[in-house]
Amino acid sequence: ILATLGINHNGSTDMHTRTLLSTCMLLLLSASPAAAHAEHGVAGGFMSGFMHPLGGLDHLLAMAAVGIWGAFLGKPLVWALPVTFPLVMVAGGVLGIFAIPVPGVEEGIALSVVALGTAIALAWRAPVAIAVTIIAIFALFHGHAHGTELPAAAAPEAYATGFVLSTGLVHLAGIAIGWLLGMRSGAWILRGIGLLIAITGLWIMAGSPALA
Repeated sequence: ILATLGINHNGSTDMHTRTLLSTCMLLLLSASPAAAHAEHGVAGGFMSGFMHPLGGLDHLLAMAAVGIWGAFLGKPLVWALPVTFPLVMVAGGVLGIFAIPVPGVEEGIALSVVALGTAIALAWRAPVAIAVTIIAIFALFHGHAHGTELPAAAAPEAYATGFVLSTGLVHLAGIAIGWLLGMRSGAWILRGIGLLIAITGLWIMAGSPALA
């Protein structure tokens, strides 16, 4: 992934340019969240699945946080976390499609935002097994929500392909942001971003009171 972006520890100018481009791509992709549930003629198709994760702040923040935390932790987690999340998310989506209950899905999604934001804010260097387990558990919740919300007229394969690809791109943007560690004081910037993510997660858990 990083080789594709041209990001490395030695190429400062190229790294920052591509970080900016990746972040802009994320903003462009998420600029029209309403499209996630308003796709005429292809309801439940690839684009519906692609846009769905971008339409919810909780999903978007959690997916970006996975990439940021992975970049902060370095190899092998910089690629292990963004690979684990979509794979387990698909499994959770299958459970949701077949209406197999998973307790506390909404709470688990909100908690994922708080927990991942806190991990970044505290610069927690979790062991590989623990980090992957945490990501897998949260991915199950996110995937179940996607599967449950699958439109009745959906094409499951196209929908799943869309939301997995979308998730991967947001992870990629998170990794690009995570490489801010290569900048002076970058670690503190990332920890501040993590704190904002965690606070937003608490706000979501409280029922987003400002929007009530």
